[in-house]
Amino acid sequence: MLARRRLPRPIFDYIDGGADDEVSLRRNAGAFTDYELVPDVLNDVSETRTEIEMFGQCTRWPLMLAPTGLTRMFHGQAELAVAHAAARHGLLYSLSTMGTTRLEDLAQAFAGPKVFQIYIFKDRGLTAEFVARCREAGFHGLALTVDTPVAGNRERDRVSGLSLPPKLTLKSLFSFAVHPSWSLPALTGSKFDLANVSHKVDALASGPMSLFDYIGGQFDRSVGWRDVEWLAREWNGPLAIKGVMTPEDARRSIASGATDLQSRRAPTGWCACPGRSDCGGTRCGGRCARRDLRRRHSARLRRGEGVGTRRNRLLDRTPLPIWPGSGR
Repeated sequence: MLARRRLPRPIFDYIDGGADDEVSLRRNAGAFTDYELVPDVLNDVSETRTEIEMFGQCTRWPLMLAPTGLTRMFHGQAELAVAHAAARHGLLYSLSTMGTTRLEDLAQAFAGPKVFQIYIFKDRGLTAEFVARCREAGFHGLALTVDTPVAGNRERDRVSGLSLPPKLTLKSLFSFAVHPSWSLPALTGSKFDLANVSHKVDALASGPMSLFDYIGGQFDRSVGWRDVEWLAREWNGPLAIKGVMTPEDARRSIASGATDLQSRRAPTGWCACPGRSDCGGTRCGGRCARRDLRRRHSARLRRGEGVGTRRNRLLDRTPLPIWPGSGR
């Protein structure tokens, strides 16, 4: 892999690795093999459209560039480089709270659709400040991460000694030394800084601190549904809940004021519409139980059953879901 060759081992492991034995990481990547694109043949496809609306904004493709913390470790231009790529392809970009670029600088450089990934900190004033800053900077939506009450046990990072800033053990120092194309720009470029929280969260002042200790010390494990309702009122705009993995939590998210859902795991075929197990597509754009339907549909096709029926034609025209739930 190109990234493996160009990045020091601790940096590569941070972006490539998962938690514990990385079982969920492998399952998430492998889940895409569960889907099949079944063509609806003999239809006029001389003109095609791939546009979709997310967070009230039109994007050229039904994709978004998800928030990634500490992007400065991977590219000298940090999050701005990713935003420029999003602009070239007409995609939505989501900036992480743990990013290394100020949200105001990102908004000034990127005029496209943008979302800020947010946490509810122990200091609610900091969260409210983020909301106000995002509104003033012109962000189109917020994505509240709810599945990080504790940090994941990222074993690769523990072995490599990754910290904020990177802790140069003898082993990691050697890896940095044999990757000068990364190390020299890292030493001479802009500093590694949690640009959006450093003015209030002085976590790095006393020296290196592990990612696990930082997250454990700053994130609020008591966050509940009332906090979601509070954030929805404060923002009063498109709000996604990021990290929902069950139908019950999806419905509670919508009931608490969320307008969209994001899942770290592959869609499991459910509808987030409150009080119903299947809305018929009136609220969620046809995502209800789509995965299960498509699996059954593919099995019927392999058996030679039901080819050309109205139900099959409907499924053939249904796009694959990007987010499960009521997202646009």
